[in-house]
Amino acid sequence: MPETAAVPVISRLALRPLFVGIVFLGSFLLFLVQPLVARLALPVLGGSPSVWNTAMLFYQSALLLGYAYAHALQRLPFRTQTLVHLALFAAAALTLPIGLRELGGADTGSAAALWLLKLLALSIGPVFVAVAAQAPLMQAWFARSGDGEAASPWFLYAASNAGSLSGLLAYPFLLEPFSSLPFQQMLWSAGYLLLMGLVGLGGWLILKAGARPPATVPDHVSAHGARPVGWGRRLHWLLLAAVPSGLMLSTTTHITTDIMAMPLLWVLPLAAYLISFILVFSAGGAGVTRIAVWVAPIALLLFGAGAMLSFERSATAYGMSSLLLLLIVATALHGTLAQDRPAASRLTEFYLWMAAGGVVGGLFPALIAPQVFDWVYEHPILLLGAALLLPAKPLTQRIGALWTGEGLGSRLLRILVPPLTLALGWWLGAVYEASATPPLQVAAILWMAAMAILAIGRPLMFAWTLAMLMLALGGWQQIDVSTIDRARQRSFFGIYSVENSNSTATRRLRHGTTLHGAQSLVPERSRMPLTYYAPQSGVGLAMEAAPELFGPRARIGVVGLGTGTLTCYARGEENWTLFEIDPLMVELATDPQVFSFLSQCKPDARIVVGDARLKLADEPAGRFDLLVVDAFSSDAIPLHLLTKEAFQTYRRTLSADGVLLVHVSNRFLDLEPVVAGIAKEMGEAARMRIYVPDAEGVDEGYNASIWIALAADDAAMTRFTEASGQSEDWVPLRGKEGVPVWSDGFASVLPVLKPFWKAF
Repeated sequence: MPETAAVPVISRLALRPLFVGIVFLGSFLLFLVQPLVARLALPVLGGSPSVWNTAMLFYQSALLLGYAYAHALQRLPFRTQTLVHLALFAAAALTLPIGLRELGGADTGSAAALWLLKLLALSIGPVFVAVAAQAPLMQAWFARSGDGEAASPWFLYAASNAGSLSGLLAYPFLLEPFSSLPFQQMLWSAGYLLLMGLVGLGGWLILKAGARPPATVPDHVSAHGARPVGWGRRLHWLLLAAVPSGLMLSTTTHITTDIMAMPLLWVLPLAAYLISFILVFSAGGAGVTRIAVWVAPIALLLFGAGAMLSFERSATAYGMSSLLLLLIVATALHGTLAQDRPAASRLTEFYLWMAAGGVVGGLFPALIAPQVFDWVYEHPILLLGAALLLPAKPLTQRIGALWTGEGLGSRLLRILVPPLTLALGWWLGAVYEASATPPLQVAAILWMAAMAILAIGRPLMFAWTLAMLMLALGGWQQIDVSTIDRARQRSFFGIYSVENSNSTATRRLRHGTTLHGAQSLVPERSRMPLTYYAPQSGVGLAMEAAPELFGPRARIGVVGLGTGTLTCYARGEENWTLFEIDPLMVELATDPQVFSFLSQCKPDARIVVGDARLKLADEPAGRFDLLVVDAFSSDAIPLHLLTKEAFQTYRRTLSADGVLLVHVSNRFLDLEPVVAGIAKEMGEAARMRIYVPDAEGVDEGYNASIWIALAADDAAMTRFTEASGQSEDWVPLRGKEGVPVWSDGFASVLPVLKPFWKAF
């Protein structure tokens, strides 16, 4: 049948729901696989949020490759396109079921991100690229099905985004809580085969009805008119896609660093990002875009001006405001992009530039920023990029005329505002303290905010004033820390800050906003364990009891090096092994100029670099008498270290009477029932020590902590608690209804989330 034949009405009626289904299912699978595979990767590279950000960069790159492939196919006759695409689908299906390939030992050093990219490319690259091509390719195919609006494919983009959001939210709320990883992998593989069949059916129907050349599809007239597609316009598309993509990853870094590396939290910024696409490509997208463009500058001032402040006690509130800001800004920029879309005949090229922008935006926070910056400077930089791209208009015509007039007042405004805001920003940055804002400082901040509001509609002036506000509200302090040698360093696993406190004469290590350890700067107290490791804490009592329980040659294992504080409980001939995933942490803890616990107390300790769970699997059975698990990722233990299989690994490495100590102090999660369920299933005895220092202990530098001890049976536990001298303070664990036993294949954090107001 000739390619210009008309499509029968009945075929067109069948094509519309079929192509909606194809695009929805493809996008559903595409965004379902992202948290699923990242979850599979946790035991390989620990619980760092960088695992997710690097995975997201891979997804964006594979999406770009899929879009480029879809664009290249448009040069071929439709029949050839169909055959080539089905052949790609079939070839990629040979890699099913999805899972991670074996690459040998993980690289946890400076090349960790590149190693993970290679792992993902070899594991899911072929199927991901095949599925990624669906959204633009199916729209291009549908555009060949007829004339005029009947063949307009843009409605399919809404189906694509709806499928993406559904797949993304289905994982943490439906699949992860109620199914195992093997089932999830097989379910996705079955969905892939179904998609391949539907694609074949769609291609066959269009071939049967007669595929029209795409050039006959009428142009879409954008908000800017039907203007030609030049390189300037393409660059604009690229930037409008890049900034929201980068913001999505920088927002993810903040949220997951301070709570837990888990799909539930990973998907929140990505969900906001996808919702913005759904809103702007819907029927009322133009109206939504106008509202978002109007609101975005105000949101940037309210939520973005403090982007360089540190929020130790309000991480949850800051995270929620960051999500709202991401949604508003992404909607404004993606809406601007949607309103500038070209003719349907250039559909695949438009999506190709969008995907390229996503990769460019992802490269900055995922690969470049961690190598260049010692703090998350990429986040405020991306917010400023958004301020420059927003096509906002002045709040009123009169305000707009203030900047464009030729009178003395307008000239003075243009000349004086930049240096005045710079001077005020520097002054506020030099004296500002969040806990004390005298009237003069408040007045200066309000004046700068007023200038920023007046500058809305003038992108350069607005971005400049916003930047000065950022510097005034914590920015200069962050830059000051960056100028101090080794005061703050960054690795694939997080940002570490070393701070000296003159008031307490201590040096502290922070990971994100979480205290990781402290050492007294007073020489005679420099060996004293502080913070969560106080002598009366659970781990302090266990260390003091070790000689009585296991003799002078006790074998001690510690998962999570930190500052090396625990080594100052070491005695004589004890054998110590320390497991640490981050080489930078090893560097900090072994340098006596930074922290001297190790060099003073146990310089001969064995340090094993790599993910502790994988390294413990290589240790001989019965290797340790006492094993301490204290592997924080900012404020949380990585999820894969709290599964039943992980505890079985711990038990295998312990002697018959050996004791396991697990640190479960956490602002956001109640981990007690998780450990209680695992202990019950394994038939182990478990007790918990909740330590709250008194006023004198606080003055000494001790922090409240919760430690759980596990032993093979009640007799071993009784020996342990009696040897600690505080048997009455080791209380039984409380289970919790509805909290399943976590395993490598099944874990849900929803039942153990604390009420959000308790995290402020």
